[in-house]
Amino acid sequence: MYHLFICCWALRPRYKRLVDNIFPEDPEDGLVKANMEKLTFFALSAPEKLDRIAAYLSERLTRELNRHRYGYVCIAMEALEQLLLACHCQSINLLVESFLSTLKLLLETDKPHLHILATNSFVKFANIEEDTPSYHRSYDSFVSRFSEMCHSDHEDAEIQNRSDPRVGYPGPAGPSQPHPQTEVCFRELLGRAAYGHINNAIKPVLMHLDSHSLWEGRSFAVGCFQIIMYSIQSQHSHLVIQQLLGHLDANSRSPASVRAGIVEVLSEAAVIEATGSVGPTVLEVFNTLLRQLRQSVDYQLTGYYDIAGKHKTTSTEEKTLQDAVIRTIGSFANTLPVYQRSEVMLFIMGKIPVPGIYPALGSPNAGRMIQVMLLKSLLQVSECYESTNLLTALPSSFLEPLLSFTLMEDPEIRLLVLSILTSLIDRHHNAARLNANRSNTVVFDVSVLELKEDGCSRQDNLFTRKHAQRLYRHVYLACKEENSGRSHYQALFILLAVISLELANEEVVVDLIRLLLALQDLALSNQDSLSTFNRCGVHAVCATFLHLLSELGPPPALRQYVTQVVESRRTDAAYLLPEVALCELKVDEACLFVQSKISEALMGSSYSAHADRFNTAYTPQLTDEDHLSRRKSIGDVVSVQMDMDPQFGPDQQQVREQITFETLKNAIEDRGGVEDEDRRRRMQLVQRFQTAPFEEIAAHCGARTSQLQSKLDQVFDLIIRPPPSPSGNSPPRSTPIYEMKFPDLCVY
Repeated sequence: MYHLFICCWALRPRYKRLVDNIFPEDPEDGLVKANMEKLTFFALSAPEKLDRIAAYLSERLTRELNRHRYGYVCIAMEALEQLLLACHCQSINLLVESFLSTLKLLLETDKPHLHILATNSFVKFANIEEDTPSYHRSYDSFVSRFSEMCHSDHEDAEIQNRSDPRVGYPGPAGPSQPHPQTEVCFRELLGRAAYGHINNAIKPVLMHLDSHSLWEGRSFAVGCFQIIMYSIQSQHSHLVIQQLLGHLDANSRSPASVRAGIVEVLSEAAVIEATGSVGPTVLEVFNTLLRQLRQSVDYQLTGYYDIAGKHKTTSTEEKTLQDAVIRTIGSFANTLPVYQRSEVMLFIMGKIPVPGIYPALGSPNAGRMIQVMLLKSLLQVSECYESTNLLTALPSSFLEPLLSFTLMEDPEIRLLVLSILTSLIDRHHNAARLNANRSNTVVFDVSVLELKEDGCSRQDNLFTRKHAQRLYRHVYLACKEENSGRSHYQALFILLAVISLELANEEVVVDLIRLLLALQDLALSNQDSLSTFNRCGVHAVCATFLHLLSELGPPPALRQYVTQVVESRRTDAAYLLPEVALCELKVDEACLFVQSKISEALMGSSYSAHADRFNTAYTPQLTDEDHLSRRKSIGDVVSVQMDMDPQFGPDQQQVREQITFETLKNAIEDRGGVEDEDRRRRMQLVQRFQTAPFEEIAAHCGARTSQLQSKLDQVFDLIIRPPPSPSGNSPPRSTPIYEMKFPDLCVY
């Protein structure tokens, strides 16, 4: 029997005999090195046998594994590794299939030391450089298994640490530090990622941060995406931004801390990639961020961040998110070229709800909060906007709606608008110098501020002719608001100073002085019943700005006159100066700026050509826009349609035979009376629409629509009624003129 076994063994293929010879009788003796050299030489001499050798080694390893002879398992694994390292690149594919299947078998066992053995073998295999990539291989199962090992919960702490690469795994010199090695691998992987694979690399990172609630800490999430943004190719950066934006939308119903963490990562990503990070969908980025602001307002007001009302949120958490979104909008805007920033500002302006146009904003407080936050976002964009041409920075389509907000009753909104105007006009950053260095006094050393001013260019002159009077009018109207504070008067002074520095010429200076004199008359006459504080504030703005203006260019005589008036105020009317506490307003003529004295001081200079303009007192030309926006806010304006309620208006007037302007006006808008009566009716309307049931409001609006159509029909009947015939009888018309169809040749 023994001789039969020897005979059969001799008849086996040579490669099997060589594989069997590498295993010693005692597994503790380790691999038989001499026989391993013979096997390696045979494999290199006959590479076509490599797949058979690898398959037989894998078979032997499986058999020994089933018999729990782990020493022989380690020997078989070592032999496979040596064959892999010894084979040439073109022959390695013959070994890989059996090698990887053997590793999967070891990783599926419940023995941690076999997991570590397979992991170390995979690392050696991964370090082998190949000439050409092999696309038929799949490593998904290995990625999944290694990820599970990263979260080993073995009861033995030492084994757990050896299985968890976050703590360290064994190497030639003992345990190593995982963080640097992990970062190096992560950077190398992302650096090699092609355009179509970026999303596949980012998605697991997002899932990991979600699964382990790592957005809330922010520092770890920010660190991960800093590595990503610095590692990938620059032309692929916008893909990361798009992934983050999509993930932010997907987490719209998540806690505020999670949303704030994602927004913070977006902000950091935009800062790292200074050019091109937003990619082709510029407005979509801002649209997503503005949508998050709107949702945050809803959550803040309801107290819940889900529709079902089960998950609570707080105002503090939502305000933290809102601040993060606004900062991120500024970060993204800072990466864009100038022309795209103009588009972004127009886009944001179009999102700001305007009184009377967006009645379905929910509660009045929601509309006001949205206005404030969008204006803060606009301020963030304007602060990083730098343009040499004010016509492009402040086109009519942007300037007109922006100025309309200076007439809002809300003081915070007005202050934001003044800051936005200052940021866009201030091309030489003089506002920062005025704010940082000016003490709270009317007289200060202008030379110390190092203010910068250039000559007025042709584009600046065009801007002045087109928009200057509109700017002056809104400055004048802003000074009439009784709820203005110190910050408002400071902002008004800064805005006037910036205008005088950026658009300085003789005509502009004269018009600014006319504006100051008109403001002084406004504070004296007090037709709008301003408080003592407001009246003194207006006088303080006039004195401070006129002092600055006199230091910048006009002849010395004007400077002497301004100084004289300021000293008179300091002696007899200190309450007209900003540094003195305000008290009852009693003004002597010696403490006021007199038009004739100013005209006399400008004589003999280049300003004298415009001095005759002083003879015409400045009066702001109010427009329909001013009348519509005056003293209104989202809270007290529901819609223009709501003001047409006949129940709260005067009695309807019958349409008379003769059509007059009043006939048409009353047909469209059946309102009248004085301003007090109009305000009272508006308050009644607001109260009604806040408390009445929805069905009643819907029925009421439907009835008003029918009433309006009836009035229009009456007007059309009067317009198309034929003239009386000589006989006194007018023949009836079967078809109204406005319903008749004419041939094409008759239409011009």
